[in-house]
Amino acid sequence: QVQLVESGGGVVQAGESLRLSCRASGLTFSAYAMGWFRQAPGKEREFVAFVSQSAITDYADSVKGRFTISRDNDNNTVYLQMISLKHEDTAVYYCGVRTGPKWIRFEDYEHWGQGTQVTVSS
Repeated sequence: QVQLVESGGGVVQAGESLRLSCRASGLTFSAYAMGWFRQAPGKEREFVAFVSQSAITDYADSVKGRFTISRDNDNNTVYLQMISLKHEDTAVYYCGVRTGPKWIRFEDYEHWGQGTQVTVSS
């Protein structure tokens, strides 16, 4: 079955950087677009970044210019490089496999990982 394992989260100070990884198994990774979402306490899961099968990317306005999504099809992994982190980036970050027609809706993804916590202290 499809499994996604996120890693790379941690506690950092505002202005610092982190790189998240999401390793996928149980699917032909190169055939799927992937996305990163995040969920802060008391809030809904929100779109962060998207990468298509051909490495076309899209970002939420709140992270444009600070976050970069990339993929390594040889290692079945999608990355999220985050720089200039802000307190409001604090959340659990999840990766998902896009199976629906759009890419910014939670409902268009399946096979979520367990998430990785990012905490940014101000």
